[in-house]
Amino acid sequence: MPPPPPPAACSRGRCSALSFAAARDRCFSHRFRRAGLRPLAVPLPGPGPDADPATTVHMWVPAGPPPRNPLLLLHGFGASATWQWAPYLRPLIAAGFDPIVPDLLFFGASCTRLPDRSDAFQASAIKAAMDAIGVPRFGLVGVSYGGFVAYRMAAMFPEAVHRVALVCAGVCLEERDLAEGLFPVAGIGEAAALLVPHRPEEVRRLVRLTFARPPLIMPSCFLWDYIKVMGSDHIQEKAELLYALINGRQLCTLPKLTQPTLIIWGEQDRVFPMELAHRLNGHLEGNSRLVVIKNAGHAVNIEKPKEVCRSIIEFFKEPVAGAANADDKV
Repeated sequence: MPPPPPPAACSRGRCSALSFAAARDRCFSHRFRRAGLRPLAVPLPGPGPDADPATTVHMWVPAGPPPRNPLLLLHGFGASATWQWAPYLRPLIAAGFDPIVPDLLFFGASCTRLPDRSDAFQASAIKAAMDAIGVPRFGLVGVSYGGFVAYRMAAMFPEAVHRVALVCAGVCLEERDLAEGLFPVAGIGEAAALLVPHRPEEVRRLVRLTFARPPLIMPSCFLWDYIKVMGSDHIQEKAELLYALINGRQLCTLPKLTQPTLIIWGEQDRVFPMELAHRLNGHLEGNSRLVVIKNAGHAVNIEKPKEVCRSIIEFFKEPVAGAANADDKV
């Protein structure tokens, strides 16, 4: 997921003296604390009974009593989890949910020494962290890459995940789709260059592809600052995550979820076109509902947070029998 739109104007002197991205990052962390969440680092053991921790999952968890209605929120590529989920905290809490927000491995403060880069490994690590904090069963929401991990987690741990919401998550893509022109990139390497930008012009391209209405002005000083604060860590590992996700991917090997599933899509998504939303809805064979949000692109969770949050709340509150077999436009 790309950074939120930058300020409309920015002088060179001010940019060099102040990090907008670092200040914004502190602001989002403060919002999490004000909403009643606290940061927690969960060490996970490596292979073998006596192995030292090989993986650490950083997550924001409720600071009070054990959660009664936990909702696990998984972010996408780009800015850290706090940037992507901050607007959702208070509405979800007011609706009776207890948000739990981890950093996926190689994002934020989560990392591993193990070589596995698969979405299944991500899913297993987050599930182990949930077990470690005493949350064995939960609802699950994933955005973009986080939706791939959410889908895999729901398939691997159906006893733990009771419902799933996927936001612009192209889990039904196949590697051949890239060569056939379904996406704005023609190969895995180009996809990695797009989603892990190194220069301001690459960030601009990403923002213009992911927002239906991208900002007209994106100052280079702000974008360099964002790259330094948010995009300079684990560049190689993030590229490896994408290779593991796409390389050899085929729809025929994708399991069908048994849980009620909500699919949310931006109508103007150019990263994962609407065809993938309909493909996923058909793949789940009546066990899903597709909600299409108008005037929004791939970054629908940033462009239309109220609409996305309202759809999530309604889905997780409704009876099981009403969770599937419907298509809506918002």
